[in-house]
Parts: sequence; C-alpha cells; structure tokens
Amino acid sequence: MRKERMREEEEEPLSPMARVFQSRGIDYCAVTMIGFKTKIKPGVVLDALKHNVYKHPRFSSKLSSDGAKWIETEVNVKDHVVVPYIDPEEIGEDGEGFIDNYTSRLTMNPMDRSRPLWDIHILNVKTSDAEAVGVVRTHHTLGDGTSMVSLLLSCTHKTSDHNRVSTTIPSLKRRGRYKNKGWFLRSMFTIGSTMTLIWNTIVDMLLLFATLLFLKDTKTHIKGGADVGSNPKRFYHRTISLDEIKLIKNAMNMTINDVLVGITQASLSSYLSQHTKNEEDGALIPYPNNLPGGIRFRAGCTVNLRSEKGLKPLADMMVKDSKCRWGNYFSYIVLPFSIGLQSDPLVYLKLSKSMMDRKKHSYHAHLAYMMIKICQNLLGAKVAAKLFNRTVINTTTSLSNVIGPMEEISFDGNPITYIATSGYGHSQALLMHFMSYAGKMTITLAVDPTIIPDPHKICDDMEQSLKEMKAALWERGLL
Repeated sequence: MRKERMREEEEEPLSPMARVFQSRGIDYCAVTMIGFKTKIKPGVVLDALKHNVYKHPRFSSKLSSDGAKWIETEVNVKDHVVVPYIDPEEIGEDGEGFIDNYTSRLTMNPMDRSRPLWDIHILNVKTSDAEAVGVVRTHHTLGDGTSMVSLLLSCTHKTSDHNRVSTTIPSLKRRGRYKNKGWFLRSMFTIGSTMTLIWNTIVDMLLLFATLLFLKDTKTHIKGGADVGSNPKRFYHRTISLDEIKLIKNAMNMTINDVLVGITQASLSSYLSQHTKNEEDGALIPYPNNLPGGIRFRAGCTVNLRSEKGLKPLADMMVKDSKCRWGNYFSYIVLPFSIGLQSDPLVYLKLSKSMMDRKKHSYHAHLAYMMIKICQNLLGAKVAAKLFNRTVINTTTSLSNVIGPMEEISFDGNPITYIATSGYGHSQALLMHFMSYAGKMTITLAVDPTIIPDPHKICDDMEQSLKEMKAALWERGLL
C-alpha cells in the first residue's frame, strides 16, 4: 500500500509554488515553535514519530535532483530529532533568550537535500509561557500553513480527552448579501459586480507587472534589501486575546483578517513614526505627531486557493482529487498599506476593510498563481522563482494568517500552550504571521536583527492599537 502511494506521489509533479520554494536562489523554510506545559521526553517523541512519519509520503521522501518530484527514501528518525545538550548556567533566568539564539542559529544551517526536508529540535527550557519548546523546521516545499496545521492535528489529541484525536476544526461560511433580494436588484448587482471585478483585476495586474519591473516601496526603517534573505533571522512572538479581536470584528461588521490588517497598519505607523531616519546623517529621529507624506508601503499577503476553505482532516487532504489538497496551494497578493498616524484608531479598521473588500473582489490571486505556473512551464522554475522574488524584494513585508485548533490539544500527553509559526529565507526584513489557537491569537515576527533590533516594540504597538480600538468602540456604545 505504501509503495503504491509513493509511486503515485512520484508521478505527481510539485505545485508551482513548491517548485518556486525549492529553487536554489529562494530556499524558503518554515519554523514552528510549539510551547508545552510539561517537559518533553525525547524517547516519547522518537516513538511517536516512528509510528507516524510513514503515514505521510512527503516526510519519508526527498526531492529529485531536478526538484520536480518526490523520491521515496529510507528514514532514520533519529537523524531528524535533535536534542542538544543544554547547560543550565548558560540559560540562567533568560529562557526566552536561549530559545531566540537557538532558532536564529537554525536559520543559518541549510537543510540537507539528500534526505527528507524536516527536523525537530527538543528544548527542555523554561520560558515565561512554557516549560519546554519544540522547534519544528520544515522546508516550505513540503506544504503551506494549512497543510501543516492539518498534519499537526493528526498527530495530537484533545487535552480534555486523551482517547480522541482533535477534530474540532473551524469552518468558514460565505455571506450572501443579495440572496433574498428580487431578481431586478440581483441582476443590477451582478452587472455592477462583474464590471467592478474586471476593473479591479486589470488595475491589480498592472500594478503587479509594475512591481516586477520597477515599482519599489519607500525605503523605511523596516525595508530590507536583496541580501536580507541570506541573513540570520530572529523570531519573536506575542499572544493576544482572540475574543477581543472577535468583539471588534462583530462591532465593525468585518472579518478577523480585516481586523488583523487594521491593527498591523496602526502598529507599523506608530513604530515607523518613532524610527524615521534623518537622510542627512542617518540618525533616528522621532516624529511624534506625523510621518513624512508619500510613503509607499506594501505588504504581500498569502491567499488560500483551495476551493474548500478552512482546515480539513489530513486523510481528506491526502486524497488525490480532494478540493482541499495537501501542498502549496496558495497565491500571493500585494496590499497597499496606509501609513500615517490617525487621531481616531477606528480609521485604520475602516481603511483595512475597504482595502480587503476590494482585494476580495479581484482575480489578482488566481492570475498571479497562473502567471507563475505558465512562466514555470515555458521558462523553467528558476525564472519563475526570480519573478516571485522580485515581488518580495520590491515590497516591505509579508502577512499570513492560519486558522488553528479551536480547543487545547496535546502531543502524547503533553498539553500545548501556544503554536507560533514563521519562516525564513525571504528577502524581507520583517515577516508577520498570525495563528489562532484555543481562544488566543499568536503574533509571530521574523526579523533581520541588523535592521529591526527591537521587534518587541512592534508587538507592543499592536497590543496598544487593539486596546485603543476597543476603547473607541466602547466610548461610542458599539460594544
């Protein structure tokens, strides 16, 4: 059975985005930091992996020399599980600092392409929010965030019931605003919506081509360069209340993504106002009341292209014709941020909702994916990778939001306190990832410390922006 499954996997080519990620000039990797309430026994992890690693072909296969297919290989699980010796005196009272330094060093160690592209690092180090941390490093070729969360769910169980695999997966519902209207209104809306869709798509694609050719973001304190991708990265995470985000979402009739983008715009505006460079001597000077005008600041945002949204069980994703297929089935769109200090924090939310509504009404994501696919077929994966990387280099940051488990889960009896996912290899100095888990939202930043030495301040600004937005809604009687 396993050989038949692997034979089928080898015959299936990598998705266009997977081919991009395995390019020698790109080499994107994902890092997932999982906090546990208890110390981890390495032997337990090894035993669990021995029973589960062969359930997924990608984790028992390596890439072919041309990066076009998967090749079955023998897996020695011990080669993929790292338990470093940790000197308690080296840690002292700074568990977070040790974890930060360790994961930063990982970003400078390339993955061995002669074997399956994953490894797990067990760090029995106490931090402020965990007794131990597991660091899972995977090459982005293996799958996107949706795929990895599905795999995580298949390897865990409910903390409240150790005999049951976690199956609580949030579903996404589509809203139909004009479903109950008369035929005339529906017809008028369809015509207007179609014209707007065509116009938005044309404008978005023209801007995308301009970005590929010449259109660059303004140089700011968090804008990286072409060499940033090869620099070591540091990761920083902060956990906030998902319920507070939902309160704002409901009060403003928005989505969670809209709220997160609004908070991000507000926090980056605040951060940049304190870190604007003096062009004459390069010193940092504060702009407490305003920012220089005309800042072009754009964020790349991942978009799930699967026809079935949300998370699905791993078994469903592994079916060949599944509508929620395992792999890298997402695209990358560009969001123009409004950077500037606003006296009313709700303005950021309104700007966010307007921008996101417009982007949802465009084929930008699908056409960008198709462009990568066509380029790959005609000119090869290297050219497609260079095109993708041009978009990344010419924009400032990237955002990603992944839906996580709604309830607390455990790995072989070890309850998980947080899940912080991020990545490295990108030619940007700042990556921002959001992931919900058990009523909480974890914000994870991946930064180039030579450009952004104080990522905690961005998270401080995000928390402050959330509080100000909630307070503004409360004062207006909307909560």
